[in-house]
Amino acid sequence: MIQLQERREPSSFSLFNLGFRPFFLAGALSAVILITLWLVIYSRGYQPNYYGLGIHWHAHEMLFGFSIAIIAGFLLTAVRTWTNVQTLFGWPLAALFVLWLLARLLPAFESVPHMLIALTDLAFIPLVAVSIAWPIIKSQNYKNLLFVPILLSFFIANLLVHLELMGLTEGTLAKGIHLGLFLIIMVISIIGGRVIPFFTEKGVAGTQSTKYAVIERAIIPLTALWVISTLTHYTIVIAVLSAALGVMNFIRLWGWFSRKIFAVPLVWILQLSYLFVIIGYLFYALSLLELLNPSIAYHAFAVGGIGGLTLGMMSRVSLGHTGRPLATGPMMITAFVLLILSALLRVSIDIMPLPYTGTLHLSGSLWIIAWLLFLIKYTSILIKPRVDGLYG
Repeated sequence: MIQLQERREPSSFSLFNLGFRPFFLAGALSAVILITLWLVIYSRGYQPNYYGLGIHWHAHEMLFGFSIAIIAGFLLTAVRTWTNVQTLFGWPLAALFVLWLLARLLPAFESVPHMLIALTDLAFIPLVAVSIAWPIIKSQNYKNLLFVPILLSFFIANLLVHLELMGLTEGTLAKGIHLGLFLIIMVISIIGGRVIPFFTEKGVAGTQSTKYAVIERAIIPLTALWVISTLTHYTIVIAVLSAALGVMNFIRLWGWFSRKIFAVPLVWILQLSYLFVIIGYLFYALSLLELLNPSIAYHAFAVGGIGGLTLGMMSRVSLGHTGRPLATGPMMITAFVLLILSALLRVSIDIMPLPYTGTLHLSGSLWIIAWLLFLIKYTSILIKPRVDGLYG
């Protein structure tokens, strides 16, 4: 067990002072690199080593590379706040980061054994689970222990992918990818339900978010049931649950909404991105009834929902946890707008008569620029010490 200690003196290089720093930076870098590579792979028909098909690599890395890095960074930071117990910092945090990085790099080398690639990638999520379980149990903050089984479910999803890639199973890769995507949506439902109304009330003067008790009690268990149901062949049940969650989340979002949010970019990006999650649920229900291409739903979830919420959340958390004012300038407002436009274009490809390849490249380019703007603004913030002199 890693010994957790409270440190007092920040150093000039603070990248490994707290979990959000390396993993938010890594997440943003991977957002740029992975989509740039995907556009090249898609255009040239290149099939990457180990993953076999480019689409397999793209889906796996956006979920278990990009998204999991940001979830890890958020949880390693939030758990310290929830429990008042120091989470990973210094060399243990750096070691965890290096493990994540190795899992991204090893598949590029044909000489690396496939088993080593799989084991390296699979090791990351359980270590994150252990790292957050210790402070939660130590502080008896048991309500947040639910993130441990969720992380272990991510491990199972990732395992399903690697088992097929190594030729040990058939038909598990797609199940693992879908399970990973839907688990991220579940995490968004839990975290979003906590922080979006809170950030709205704190960030937008004169607003009061409304929470509907029946919906708040039911939405997480129902989301968990939906995630489990997607592993079955009960198409109608999955469609009904998906439609119900779309409606429930819309009511939830309506209770948080105020026209005043459009004066505060750090709030409207979160609420608009949550709207894409709702669209994803409804489109997924329609796709199960064979009325829409399921890719539309997947990308509503992924580009608009996950992409927008991570960009907005990272922007706010990085400011708050480095002691900076919670304000954005033209650069990040531009990034938020470009991300939303990227999502709209990607979702529209299979609905409207648009040139597929050209629109895909335009959507991807807008995504890349949005995340580059984040990196320009936040790289120094994530590396340098807090401005208030505190450690973190």
